[in-house]
Amino acid sequence: MLRAISLFSGAGGLDLGLNESGIHTVASVEIDKHCVETLRNNTSSNIFHGDVRGFEPSDVLSAIGLSDIDVIHGGPPCQPFSQIGARKGLDHKDGMLLFEMLRWIKSLKPKVFIIEQVKGLLRHETAFQHLRQSSKEFGYQIDWKLINSVHHDVAQKRERVFIVGSRIGGVQLDYWLANGGEEKTVGNVICDLPRPSINSITNHIDKTPDRDRERISFVKQGEWLSKSKAPSDIIKRLTKKDTTKFRRLAFDLPSLTLRCGEIFYHPIENRYLTPREYMRIHGYPDEYILSGPIRGRTGQVANLDQHRQIANSVPPPLAKAVGGAVLANAFCQ
Repeated sequence: MLRAISLFSGAGGLDLGLNESGIHTVASVEIDKHCVETLRNNTSSNIFHGDVRGFEPSDVLSAIGLSDIDVIHGGPPCQPFSQIGARKGLDHKDGMLLFEMLRWIKSLKPKVFIIEQVKGLLRHETAFQHLRQSSKEFGYQIDWKLINSVHHDVAQKRERVFIVGSRIGGVQLDYWLANGGEEKTVGNVICDLPRPSINSITNHIDKTPDRDRERISFVKQGEWLSKSKAPSDIIKRLTKKDTTKFRRLAFDLPSLTLRCGEIFYHPIENRYLTPREYMRIHGYPDEYILSGPIRGRTGQVANLDQHRQIANSVPPPLAKAVGGAVLANAFCQ
């Protein structure tokens, strides 16, 4: 069994998928208290609650009773390199967290590391070049691939970069990560769920405000409010550029990328999607239970609510595909 440490673990999507591929996460480091509770309720991993920067890698390894580790994996906060927002890169308050991965890799010398990031990282030459150069200096050969989750058994169009480094042989992600079969749609994964209620399936709870129900009632399946023929007092200040705000998904298409800001709406019901429906779209199993609050659409909570836990995470089926590629390539030479 290959043993791994997970950094920036979030709700555990990357951990879950890699576990299913045969890379077993034995320790997870996460700062958000609701994600920590989610991890504790769903995994057997040793959970370290706190800022990754506040842990000494060797101390974590000693705490779990190991002398070495096979894999380090993680998805550092993507906001510094995301297309959404200011894209400040290394000038963002979390921009340097990407290089925390390097600190842990240098300290623990795993056979392989796996980093997940938004594709904006590839356009940030300073950060990406430093990552590549440091990996080489540490003795790793690296490869990277921009992967769309819709090609790997996920009902969602979501492009992310996976960077894999190996010191036990080269990795060829293009060869081992061929696109999968027929694309899943939103209807494929949520159509069998009943209407949400407090007493139904766990995490399948609707908290849509009445005013938002009224506004979305003017939107056709697969469209958005600013495109509708709703009265001006319903559209308000939305413009034609606001294509993700008050957006209905379509049963016969994959979802757009799930985001932390706007919550997408059900294809035919006048409500936004529940956390459980988000989990179905992302590829989580129904036995996986989220902890923490469920926010109103425009509400704010101090820590990650359930919708954002999912939107921040790696779809487990995609993580499983990446893990399978790593096992077939780096560990079987």
